[in-house]
Amino acid sequence: MDQPEEPLTTVPDFEKSDPSFAQQVQRLHQLTVYGRWLFVGCLWLTIAPLSLWGLRAEIFLWQQYFTWVAVRYGLFYHPLSTFGLAFCIGMTAAVLVWQSRNILLGLPQHEKQRLEKQVYRIRQQGATHPLWKWVCQ
Repeated sequence: MDQPEEPLTTVPDFEKSDPSFAQQVQRLHQLTVYGRWLFVGCLWLTIAPLSLWGLRAEIFLWQQYFTWVAVRYGLFYHPLSTFGLAFCIGMTAAVLVWQSRNILLGLPQHEKQRLEKQVYRIRQQGATHPLWKWVCQ
């Protein structure tokens, strides 16, 4: 009655012992890191300027006479701009924490398994997979 929606694919042991497989998993992880930083960069190039534009009158006020009450007032009465800046800052912090954890503690086991399954699927699909040329060549 309770069947998983997606069949579980397991990576064969001979794939894990292949030295190029580990290198491909590493490349896929590197692509994931680059993708996350690219997403954060796009946020800072699109949403942050729009949010700051919405706060331009308050920023002018802050330059003249800076108080924390003025900052609070400006952010409280411009919720879209506040949400945009908070989203940019939050995503940047999340990627920093995620990458720092991976550097300091290594990849968690479930993340390694997810990457291995994804590389296995990329290998199975072959050159028609969008990530084939970056991962497998």
